[in-house]
Amino acid sequence: MQTLTPALFPCYAPADRPAVEFIRGFLERGARVRVFFEEGELREGQTLADKASEGLVADLLLVLFSRASMPSRWPRAEWEDALVNGPSAAGVRVAFARLDDCVPPQVLRPRFELAGLPLEGLRSLKRWVRGGGTLTERAVSSGGDLEVLGIALADRPGREWTSAAMAAQFAHAFRQDFDHVLHLRCGTRSLAALAGRLGRQLGLRLEGDLECHCRKLAAFCSERRFLLVMEDAAAGAVPEELLFSGCCSVLLCPDSLPPEERPGEPPDPLDQVQLAFAAAAWPEQCSLARTGCRLARDEGRLAECYELMRQWHAAAQARADRMALDESAREMVWILEAWGRDDEARALDYRRIAEYSDQLLLPF
Repeated sequence: MQTLTPALFPCYAPADRPAVEFIRGFLERGARVRVFFEEGELREGQTLADKASEGLVADLLLVLFSRASMPSRWPRAEWEDALVNGPSAAGVRVAFARLDDCVPPQVLRPRFELAGLPLEGLRSLKRWVRGGGTLTERAVSSGGDLEVLGIALADRPGREWTSAAMAAQFAHAFRQDFDHVLHLRCGTRSLAALAGRLGRQLGLRLEGDLECHCRKLAAFCSERRFLLVMEDAAAGAVPEELLFSGCCSVLLCPDSLPPEERPGEPPDPLDQVQLAFAAAAWPEQCSLARTGCRLARDEGRLAECYELMRQWHAAAQARADRMALDESAREMVWILEAWGRDDEARALDYRRIAEYSDQLLLPF
């Protein structure tokens, strides 16, 4: 699944180039947008209306008003078609920004106040570019620690550590700056379990082995403006495979929120099986392994299924339970064949028949 990067066409005067270049960097880092920076600069003899007509090739049009770009007298008849009617007819979203104390037409909305490049105005513009949020909502938080995280993670892709409580506050305050907020609780969970849980949140059916699974997740997440919150994360023990780069921001927490503060979190039955397996008595382990295998296969989470079958197989070896050894080996053979790892599948199946099964092993 691929995403198309929207294009924004800014219309501005040469004298405003430094300010517009700053705006460009802010938007490209935080909004996953491509800015036609060079193309948007007014040439000699051009007006904002002329340049806006050229900008209809883009998805978004941003007209930047200043003393340098606005004529002293500008009758409505000279700008209405280019700034209002033309974008509307072409299906291009248009916004306006003021870079100094000039006086643009009041009817041109939405308009962002960017004189001095204030963070609040820049964030409001970014949220407009992303297509979400209300323009009247304050984009700058009043909390100092929260604001530090906003600059580090919402205004650009990044990675930071904080408490789970602060992470929850941040995710709520800056929700509109991300395509989606994802949550993982690390703790003792394996890479396969974490990757499978993440794939489940994203609605991805990832049936390959763990290495393939992680590559696909990295490709999917890195090109999207996601916030990944990882709780119960120990420094030095967080899987590098899930610390995505690109457009994704990652927030790491050494603690986690209590269950009562997670009212909207959907249950994951497979995760519950994985957490309960190690401490369960042997008959319950067998039941959990079969339940987990069924759940994992139904959801296409084969890497987790394979890991659970290996754990069950190891536990069965310790108890010399030939029936469980045979059953777990059969499942692993099926998964290896599904992954195209035929040599491993044949070797394991040969050993299964020779050591665990009542099936007669033929000499050919």
